[in-house]
Amino acid sequence: MSSRSVAVVTLGCARNEVDSEELAGRLSAQGWTLVDDAAAADVAVINTCGFVEQAKKDSIDALLEANDLKDSGRTQAVVAVGCLAERYGQQLADQLPEADAVLGFDSYQDMSSHLTAILAGEKVASHVPGDRRKLLPLSPVDRQGSSVATPGHGDISEPSDVSVESPVAAPRVIRARLDGRPWAPLKIASGCDRRCAFCAIPMFRGAFVSRRPSDVLAEARWLGQHDVRELFLVSENSTSYGKDLGDLRLLDTMLPELVAVEGISRVRVSYLQPAEIRPDLLDVMTNTPGVVPYFDISFQHASGPLLRRMRRFGDSESFLGLLEQVRSRSPQAGVRSNVIVGFPGETEDDVAVLADFLTQARLDVTGVFGYSDEDGTEAETYGAKLPQDEVDDRVEHIRALVEELNHQRAAERIGETVEVLIEQVEDEETGEVEIRGRAGQQGPDVDGETVLNWPEADALPKIGDLVTARVIDTIGIDWVAEPTS
Repeated sequence: MSSRSVAVVTLGCARNEVDSEELAGRLSAQGWTLVDDAAAADVAVINTCGFVEQAKKDSIDALLEANDLKDSGRTQAVVAVGCLAERYGQQLADQLPEADAVLGFDSYQDMSSHLTAILAGEKVASHVPGDRRKLLPLSPVDRQGSSVATPGHGDISEPSDVSVESPVAAPRVIRARLDGRPWAPLKIASGCDRRCAFCAIPMFRGAFVSRRPSDVLAEARWLGQHDVRELFLVSENSTSYGKDLGDLRLLDTMLPELVAVEGISRVRVSYLQPAEIRPDLLDVMTNTPGVVPYFDISFQHASGPLLRRMRRFGDSESFLGLLEQVRSRSPQAGVRSNVIVGFPGETEDDVAVLADFLTQARLDVTGVFGYSDEDGTEAETYGAKLPQDEVDDRVEHIRALVEELNHQRAAERIGETVEVLIEQVEDEETGEVEIRGRAGQQGPDVDGETVLNWPEADALPKIGDLVTARVIDTIGIDWVAEPTS
């Protein structure tokens, strides 16, 4: 049993990272040895992304690269899981024979048996999409049995102080940390009930399902015990949390409890729908110590008519009003968003409205995506499609504008005092001291970072420390800061 090894390779979003760590925890509990390098594993499990065309290509490339390891490494099998596998199932298996199996979300709980069968030379049936409402959310917490100690990276442990509800059995956390970062994503819900014309997520992630607060808190406690200092709350739509449980204020009441978890220093909320952001939620997010001043708001565009065509709400005026509500409560708040350009029927006037909105909005970071058809979506059936070269030109135009605006916004931060979570103390390649982290206004991976000019006479900080610093310069969207004490 212990000689079997597996590497879980994750592509896509932070929600996929949670799924990968649940898979790793389950496999470790079943005797698998977790390794970081797919070349050193008997089985490479590729957790794919199926969101947009580029993500699909990246996932296919990762599967092909893992298959090449069969000729040069220890790898005997390559298994596709995740959103691409869930979305296309047998179709993906037919087109990609390099994958030894294509397994959907409903295979995760029994993944060990599937991998064992594959190594034994058995053919495992490819995934057939099912009722996602019944199968989601995937949760690294269950209530069956008692605490189990596991080898290697894996850990199934039973928190001793779960008190939000009174369940029949105490929740067990089934998750294995796959990195040493001082932050971790924590999934609060899965799926989405919105029907944006361009988005396929509900097709493979299903209807919106909130996790129970007690399970979220149990996992938060587990993460706090495993060197996590920042919780990054993730879902397809965090502002809908609790609606299917009968209480849209559940996030408001849960945030203070998450901040109070032992070991946790701060909590970050991601993916807020502008049409669903309530003043009460803003009050909690801006008045609760430990909840960082960070607002990840999904605008997608600013032209009202085009947003209706996208099956979304809002317009430039309402979005600017929302930003004013945020900044009146938290003047130093960090705000990031994404926008789509080149949507079918988008006019030059729509692009001008978007550009004007972005100029006034003063967002810290903006992701710009060019529209492309997604299988099965409403927008795929629309007329008035723009030529690809026109889409590309508009993307280039808005990206250039955004780059300049984001650099200007970063420069406005000079002089501000921020709290930085230390994530790197030395350069991995040179070993030289290089202290980097993220301020509360900076989300993981995509929102820039803060470089600290550390006094030579002071003892170096440790990864996971929180340091108060003053911003003194910028490098693009990154900030340069010096400790204030």
